[in-house]
Amino acid sequence: MQTLRFFTNADVAAALTYPQLIDALRHGLANPAEAPVRACHALPDDASLLCMPVWQKGQGVGVKLVTVYPHNGEKGLPSVAALFTLFDDATGRPLAVLEASELTARRTACTSALAASALVRHDASRLLVVGTGTLAAHMVRAHSVVRPYERVDIWGRHPDKAAELVRQLAEEGYPVHVAPDLQTCAQQAGCISCVTTSTSPLILGDWLRPGTHLDLVGAFLPSMRETDSAAVARSRIVVDTRAGALEEAGDLLFAIADGVITEQSLHFELADLLHGRGHRQTNSEITLFKSVGYALEDLIAAQLLLSIAA
Repeated sequence: MQTLRFFTNADVAAALTYPQLIDALRHGLANPAEAPVRACHALPDDASLLCMPVWQKGQGVGVKLVTVYPHNGEKGLPSVAALFTLFDDATGRPLAVLEASELTARRTACTSALAASALVRHDASRLLVVGTGTLAAHMVRAHSVVRPYERVDIWGRHPDKAAELVRQLAEEGYPVHVAPDLQTCAQQAGCISCVTTSTSPLILGDWLRPGTHLDLVGAFLPSMRETDSAAVARSRIVVDTRAGALEEAGDLLFAIADGVITEQSLHFELADLLHGRGHRQTNSEITLFKSVGYALEDLIAAQLLLSIAA
């Protein structure tokens, strides 16, 4: 009888390194899977419950349940909590249950870094991370795998949180600084990674210099956005999945509603990049990667974890 495995967030953090997970995603996301658009249910106090199923032949069946409580930062708690259950796709037997907050953070950051490896200029030297929540540190670590950034700026609405994050990452050896001014740092960055739950634009199109890459991660509802429509209009757009983006990506949906882009402006999916299509074409173009979360990323990460722990 096969034993059902349970992995804590600490187990995930100890086993899944960023380079290893980026490599697994590079291979796994190139293959098709069945991943229905996630169900999103509104909970009281601006909270959300997400259900994300996925299955891929030979890789298993997975379901992730996620709660997002955006006000948890005021209580000193992470805003995202999650569980992931992995089943054998041949027999339906449950194989593992994972605390999935760490899994979600790592696969999200590594997926963004994977896209950035094809979209960020090769000579980019500055990274700006907008946001100081759970994902921010993961973004610095993952993006630093694919580009040797000389300076990383971190901006948040609360400077004390940004300062604490900078202290933590500096101890890990990253060239991090508290962003003195969001506009100035955005105008100097080669890559801007936004990991907030904002409902109003933080990064404006007028700020973007030629060659900038926008990595938009935080907004996962049609009512959320981290950029204005001008920023989207100036960019060549890549999404994790077109179906998910057209359902949930507020940054893009607002721009479509404003008439500055159309659905056809979503030029490529991440899988296209992995098959050699849609990479950065010139040093001057502005690129944008918008992710709302693709359940296959969780399945790939869970299978990698199970193989390591075997």
